Amino acid sequence: MTFNQKGDDDYFIRLLSYLRSQFKENILEMVLYRKSVILIKTDKNTYMLKGFHTNKRLRLQEAFTATLRKEGFSKTYLFVHPQIKDTLFFEGTYFGCMEYITPNKIPFSFQSQKNRQEGLELLEQFHGVTSSFESRYRTLIPKGIIIEKWKDRGKKFSSNISFLTYFINDKILAELLDWANWSLSGMEKNRSLFINEPYCILHGDVAHHNFLRDSNGILHLIDFDLISIGPPSLDYLQYANRILPSVDWSIERLSHFSQYQKLLNEKAFLYALAFPADIFREWNRVIREGSYKDQRKYDQVMDLTIGQFYPRKKFIDSLKMMTN
Repeated sequence: MTFNQKGDDDYFIRLLSYLRSQFKENILEMVLYRKSVILIKTDKNTYMLKGFHTNKRLRLQEAFTATLRKEGFSKTYLFVHPQIKDTLFFEGTYFGCMEYITPNKIPFSFQSQKNRQEGLELLEQFHGVTSSFESRYRTLIPKGIIIEKWKDRGKKFSSNISFLTYFINDKILAELLDWANWSLSGMEKNRSLFINEPYCILHGDVAHHNFLRDSNGILHLIDFDLISIGPPSLDYLQYANRILPSVDWSIERLSHFSQYQKLLNEKAFLYALAFPADIFREWNRVIREGSYKDQRKYDQVMDLTIGQFYPRKKFIDSLKMMTN
């Protein structure tokens, strides 16, 4: 048994014992990536187990990935059903069993132009396929929202101001809040881009760790926990937020991707690019979890906030000129 994280070893030992009692295949090894994401090797196969708070969430994920595959999107995993005695339910968590995708030796990251382009193309394929069946899921998954979500994130960040002043100087804090207010005001005035059909099913979390290149070099899209229904621009906006640091906060370099050429002519999209969603998200998280005491996490959030401040400021000044 292999542990990749610190935690309650007793829990993992109990879990291994439970899984061995349920699987008819002999479990040889268990590797824990997170408490709810587990690799198990049996004498016949390798599986990934993923935990869900409710059986309904698990069944939705099983149905969605099966629909994806049936409609022609093969670059992801399927849930599988090895011989087990009963539904996998352990200490409040339902576990689904997924086929294992053997990862490439070189992990996917947004640092290379090839990866950024290929990730966008895969996301575009995903939208194209899900647009053909999103109507079937309208009663099962939420509608994608952005303005209201970011308003809430901004309010949470603002409520932490007295704490944040220990880490960030007043001038930079004021600038962050000004960017947020300018962005949301412009998005409100031009909100049609974010609500108009045609719709697709949005991935909702296009971080680099949700793109997985397999041992044959094929790129896969994984982890559909945050799927919702809405226009593709919402996923492209999030993707842009993720890759902008890797393209030196350059609008010109962003415009080289065909998926952004029309969007960069939309005022709503330009306003949205200015919102410091990543900064607000990470500070809200480290304060909630108290993880600013972890030097590695502290360094990461400070680099995001201070290390990238001036390139981001120049980028946002360009956006303001483009929207005048």
